[in-house]
Amino acid sequence: MALLKTTNLTRQFGGLAALSDVSMEINEKEVVGVIGPNGAGKSTFTNVIAGLYLPTSGKIEFKGRDISMTLAHERCHLGIARTFQLMRPLHGLNMLENIMMGGLFGKGHSLKVARNNAMEICQFMALEKVERPISAMTALEIKKMEIARALATEPSLLFLDEVMAGLNKDETMEMIETVRKINGQGMTIIIIEHVMRVIRELTHRVIVLEWGKVLCEGLYEDVSADQRVITAYLGEESEC
Repeated sequence: MALLKTTNLTRQFGGLAALSDVSMEINEKEVVGVIGPNGAGKSTFTNVIAGLYLPTSGKIEFKGRDISMTLAHERCHLGIARTFQLMRPLHGLNMLENIMMGGLFGKGHSLKVARNNAMEICQFMALEKVERPISAMTALEIKKMEIARALATEPSLLFLDEVMAGLNKDETMEMIETVRKINGQGMTIIIIEHVMRVIRELTHRVIVLEWGKVLCEGLYEDVSADQRVITAYLGEESEC
């Protein structure tokens, strides 16, 4: 049984269908890349699965349960976590406190349990000096902290929305290794990314969206060679 399954998933905004009849399955322990041009529906897909938007029609099943109309905080409790395309640190809190929020509000842990779990996650993520304010952290550290906050909710499925954006080559490699390490612990990951090197390095399978629909899916090598994908997204001069 797939961990996540969508059937004819559609989300409309007025007369615009940001998602249209999207059907897919995500299996446990997979790293699945979702790619496509701007406006393809990638972020809308994440928001609909995470519960920020409810679908206009179609069905979402998670662990065999219909969650199509389940609210976002309930989906978090069930085991769906996500990061955001734009970094969203809580500036009034330090690094450790930011991460604790995942355990406190995502799982309802006590302060002691949330703090202990956050410390363990910091060690796993190689985050040091955990009582630093946000202003003293690098962009890479903030991105890793936001992943750590999502992990603190103890998810089964983790969405990473362009976590490599704005990182230099060395930082990107470090983040790739971090994501591999998380997946190595059995985490199922859906990664939305424009950096094709990241998709090539990390994913077991790639799903391509265009105009809110699934254009194709398969192994990176096959998808990146598909003429439809080259025309719609990668371009003839792509170095993917």
